[in-house]
Amino acid sequence: MSTVDRPRSRYGIGEWYGRSFAELSAEDRKASAAAALGNLVGGQICPFQARAPKCSKAGGVCSLQRYEEGEKGKLGAAVGVPVIMCPNRFEENDLLLRWLGEIVGFSWDETRFAREVAFMQSSSTGKPAGKIDLVVANTANKALKWFGLEIQAVYFSGAAMTSEFEAASQHPQAPIFPSKIRRPDWRSSSAKRLMPQLQIKVPTLRRWGSKMAVAVDRPFFAELGGPSENPSHDLDDGDIIWLVPELTDDGLGGFRLDRGHWEVLTLEASNEKLLAARTISRSSFEESLLEKLEKPFSDP
Repeated sequence: MSTVDRPRSRYGIGEWYGRSFAELSAEDRKASAAAALGNLVGGQICPFQARAPKCSKAGGVCSLQRYEEGEKGKLGAAVGVPVIMCPNRFEENDLLLRWLGEIVGFSWDETRFAREVAFMQSSSTGKPAGKIDLVVANTANKALKWFGLEIQAVYFSGAAMTSEFEAASQHPQAPIFPSKIRRPDWRSSSAKRLMPQLQIKVPTLRRWGSKMAVAVDRPFFAELGGPSENPSHDLDDGDIIWLVPELTDDGLGGFRLDRGHWEVLTLEASNEKLLAARTISRSSFEESLLEKLEKPFSDP
């Protein structure tokens, strides 16, 4: 099939309140739409966090998925794997805590963690001005050993998701092909968000004799250039432990978070990855351009 003959594709909801959007029943799709639009009393839970608290992400979209357009405007086949949009999606089954603990030699029975530990404070007020997302620690033999863990989901650019919520509410029987253009914003998520965090925190952790781990999903890491040619698993080879989990088919119509690639990089090599950028395809550029074109306001 030629490029011209291929159905167009767009990003839409991948997982919604923890479940595959394409596999939701009409009843569940309608309930999720009501929650996303603020019309469901009590909201929805997050199945990935311990004790299943109420979902704290506006709209409840865990991940984005690219879809082909199906017949008569319906949702077609999925293209590629979902892209994680919510940091809480990384918490499934404590996978990151277990994985990092094994890498650094912590037994699970002795592994402890703390959330949002203050790392910086305001010079004027003395109040916390920066935090580390998670700290994974071991206190065996009364000796404290710990590693920081930053989790970076991906932002998206383009139209808000409200149109997809409304479409799901109005057409719950069959999912509709996304009506608006949006895509993962790799650049904002990496060079603009993650890199400054690492530049601030990693040098201090290095002085303290510890290291930072960073978790991003496989599509994100692929946009940063993917695995190194000869990836190192030696903790003495760098400052940052990159953990790259991925969403895989769970065999039940949904997705589960699995271990993928990991490697150790210096801060400098990590910065080079995060600064990498490439031009989008012409078709993607022109698709976006057509959505934005408008006539000038002035008369001829």
